[in-house]
Amino acid sequence: MELTADEEAMLAGEEGPAVQAAMDLLVRYGEALGAERFLDTDNVAGVPGMVNQFLEGYYADGGATHEEIFARHDLDADESFEIPEAKAKTSRLQGTVEPDNWESFGTDPEDARLDRESETFASDHDVEILKTCTPYHAGNLPSYGEHCAWMESSAVVFINSVIGARTNVEGRESTSAAMLTGKIPDYGLHREENRYGTHRVDVDVEVDSVMDWGMLGYFVGERVQADKPVLVGNYGSPSRVEYKHFGAAAATSGGVELYHVVGETPEADTVEDAFGPTDPVDVLTYDEAARQQTYHELNAVGDDRDVDFVMLGCPHYSIEQVRTVSRLLEGETLDDDVSLWLFSSRKVGEQAREEGHAQVIEAAGGEMMTDTCSAMSQAVPPGTDVVAMDSAKQTHYLPAMVDGVEAWFGTTREVVDAAISGTWEGDLE
Repeated sequence: MELTADEEAMLAGEEGPAVQAAMDLLVRYGEALGAERFLDTDNVAGVPGMVNQFLEGYYADGGATHEEIFARHDLDADESFEIPEAKAKTSRLQGTVEPDNWESFGTDPEDARLDRESETFASDHDVEILKTCTPYHAGNLPSYGEHCAWMESSAVVFINSVIGARTNVEGRESTSAAMLTGKIPDYGLHREENRYGTHRVDVDVEVDSVMDWGMLGYFVGERVQADKPVLVGNYGSPSRVEYKHFGAAAATSGGVELYHVVGETPEADTVEDAFGPTDPVDVLTYDEAARQQTYHELNAVGDDRDVDFVMLGCPHYSIEQVRTVSRLLEGETLDDDVSLWLFSSRKVGEQAREEGHAQVIEAAGGEMMTDTCSAMSQAVPPGTDVVAMDSAKQTHYLPAMVDGVEAWFGTTREVVDAAISGTWEGDLE
């Protein structure tokens, strides 16, 4: 890789051993990727310094400090050293511990303690504690063309596609190194030539709801895998929430990091803009038969219609989605045998409480939660057998992560109705 003068200085240790180790890691990373240079970044989203009992015990034969874990695990160093404050603007993403309900989650008290301490460590190093998979709902909204270094597949696909920012799906190590250097290798979706579409998807049925966009995303991801779909057809102007569920589903059933919606997303004013100098390698059709097939595929793990758990907030809910659930639950009471957990970022949770929506949800018997979700924590209420969800992503993941759990997928109204009645009555119209 060709290094600039400031990059050479960091690699030589002129800014201290932590920055030197971060730059060394990024050089090795960039060379493995075939990158020829670095880009400047001032927007990093990762999990710097996150600690659990395994990591604490793995380093230094147990009892490792947070600083040592950052040095040895995040930066792949052979020794411990002082970690400076972040050079790049850095946000902390979601984890596996719910801060107020960790006991009901079955979280080990020691892991809960370590999570709190690692959050303090990150905050002390000038990391913004967002604790969410949707940083764009919590104040971190990149600008068009901005080079970022983000983890979390559903967040990456959102900012690449809907905002036109630029990032690959990064890992803990590369984001922690970028945090200290403000650098990330110039490869993949940072480069114009890699952002053109690969597959054309003709949408031949109306797509006009969160559920519809989730199903379309699940269909597209399965078929294009890690390629870049271009949607053409019958979809109107998607909302930010609909984009979120489309991208999350496409990144789940496949590995989509960038998509284009012709006439809507910023790099696809026309079909020609979306594909640039390339031709589509395949043309897919999403028609009524494909829609039906996708719905039944998502509901294939549902059999028993006696619902005992409703999980909302994957990806984390926006304030608009919380308001919708509050409206649906106004004056209602959950079935005695049903638990409802709604997950959001802390910022959205605070706003929901200020506006009174959290109180409405809690009065009905539901719980507002933050920082994590059932799949991340592998946590469901005791005795859970049947779950209802409005997220294609979570419907895919939760039954695979929690043994013996069935899942139903539908609209938010259908899911909330199941929480009130205790019975799944959803069906594709």
